[in-house]
Amino acid sequence: MQHHRLSGRDLFAAALIVLIWGSNFVAMKIGLRDFTPFQLGAARYLCAALPLILFLPMPKMARKWLLLYGLFQGVGQFGFVFLSLKIGMTAALASVLMQTQVFFTALFLFIGFREKPGAPLTAGLTLAAIGLGCIAMNYVGPGGGNGTTAAGFVLCLSGASMWAASNIVVRLAQKNAPQFDPLAFLVWCSAVPVLPFLLLSLLFDPVESHTRWMAAPWQAWIAIAYLGWVATLFAYSQWTRLIQRHGANRVAPFSLGVPVVGLSSGVLALGESIGGWQWAGIAFIVAALACVMLGPRLVRAR
Repeated sequence: MQHHRLSGRDLFAAALIVLIWGSNFVAMKIGLRDFTPFQLGAARYLCAALPLILFLPMPKMARKWLLLYGLFQGVGQFGFVFLSLKIGMTAALASVLMQTQVFFTALFLFIGFREKPGAPLTAGLTLAAIGLGCIAMNYVGPGGGNGTTAAGFVLCLSGASMWAASNIVVRLAQKNAPQFDPLAFLVWCSAVPVLPFLLLSLLFDPVESHTRWMAAPWQAWIAIAYLGWVATLFAYSQWTRLIQRHGANRVAPFSLGVPVVGLSSGVLALGESIGGWQWAGIAFIVAALACVMLGPRLVRAR
């Protein structure tokens, strides 16, 4: 891969993506006030697929990659995350916990492909495990939680693991079709989760919720448009383009800003609170991410 210098336009795009992904969790919370998790999932991906799927040709790759990515990243990742935010998880803490996808990805690569983690990743995994242990201490004994529940915590980590699985799918898809168009890939993959989410809604949502969504206020529809068009299509496609142009090792460190924006937006926009154990866990997880993303550079420099 030929790497180019990060231009001012590239830096602006990276900063904008971090801002979008960090505030993405606030939009999810707003949408879940009027939609069930399954309804929000269907609406998000229907919005992401339309109208562009009518104009963009299907990517030239095996259809199994489109199906797998849509199921893991759509139904899996956001199905779990929306449920987590609904039953007991703050937007602020979710923005941090979802970054553990880095470590789930490393675990899956080791189990499935026997790729052994290097020293920075091993240290990051250790720090992340300590951080998750600190956050889990909120649920030991009566009280605590600060707006979160143990079930919400587990569901959010499950969403992170599905994100990791979708990372593996993208890696395999790139080997199959190295020059695929990220925007077309995302648009066609977005069509996959719509039907599963609708079926899940029919099976598990209360009957009265099947029509209640029609009376949702404009804020809920703005949240869906933001999730579908801005956070999904724009941000993911631009992030993939940056990685294709500059390489993951140069682009990935920018994602360290996502938890910072997520924490700030959750506290400022939604008035969420963060407890002592949660702050300790957040510090360890952010340190783990810094170790993984910046550690290899330090090792090469030495």
